[in-house]
Amino acid sequence: MLYELARPVLFSLDPETAHETALAGLNLAGRLLPAGKPLPARPVEVMGLQFPNRIGMAAGLDKNGEVIDGLARLGFGFIEIGTITPRAQPGNPKPRMFRLPEVKGIINRMGFNNHGIDALIGNVEAMKYKGILGINIGKNADTPIEKAADDYLLCLDKAYPLASYVTVNISSPNTKNLRQLQGESELDALLGQLKARQTALADKHGRYVPITLKIAPDLDDAQIVNIADALRRHRIDGVIATNTTLARDKVQGIPFGDQQGGLSGAPLFEASTAVVAALAKALQNELPIIAAGGVFDGRQARAKLDAGARLVQVYSGFIYRGPALVREAVTETRDYA
Repeated sequence: MLYELARPVLFSLDPETAHETALAGLNLAGRLLPAGKPLPARPVEVMGLQFPNRIGMAAGLDKNGEVIDGLARLGFGFIEIGTITPRAQPGNPKPRMFRLPEVKGIINRMGFNNHGIDALIGNVEAMKYKGILGINIGKNADTPIEKAADDYLLCLDKAYPLASYVTVNISSPNTKNLRQLQGESELDALLGQLKARQTALADKHGRYVPITLKIAPDLDDAQIVNIADALRRHRIDGVIATNTTLARDKVQGIPFGDQQGGLSGAPLFEASTAVVAALAKALQNELPIIAAGGVFDGRQARAKLDAGARLVQVYSGFIYRGPALVREAVTETRDYA
């Protein structure tokens, strides 16, 4: 009910200002309100972790891990923060976020604006939240693509001791050439280095932290099969499908629909769900899929599971609907077999 009252005010603001205002509110809630608990559901084991429910917050909302405790009050089964890079960076010039309310969409070209991995680690160390936390890592914009692995390995080293799992983001459309890392040879080399470092870190810290790979929706069947083969070959623990899309077929003629950047929200649902289904077919249950993209109600959350996912993340739907979406999605997927 509080969000229903706040939403018109937030939507009257510039999208990035509204985002910052919402984060301030979540930060305050995290500091003042009693500790939050996940909404009740049948727990599910994925990647060796016990998730209290299947619905998580996707990376992007809380890039710096500043409002984890506030998000924990909303009942999520898990929370993913980031994308974080080794060094702080401002991201792309403003304006860089646009609402498309006619189709319940958002276009952003943020460009991994964040305070850097050390700031995020400090925030995580200060949190009260004890649930499952994913840390999403990326590369700095000025790091040459051929040196991208260095950035990912540095972030993995620092995130590993505090994360429940680490997500490797190679699919944002807003960092130049980043999606190049989804290519067959580039991906093979990157995953090989990440797996070797994960093994060394597990020995060093005495605990195994799963690694997931976040991929784009703008992939053809052959690319999906190649990615699935690489994930199996390198024994990566999971895959998140999907990031935002560059496609504009669902938003033609809509105000701001021609803005550059990644499109998320309702227009992404069908394409991202199709990638989940194609991945599930290629992977044959050899590793779990976490679905993200266009979930606006409980029925759509369940459709992601029907397509082959084990867990579901929300973001744009949460912006439009607020905590009610979390409750509805958890309820709808509570008894999923």
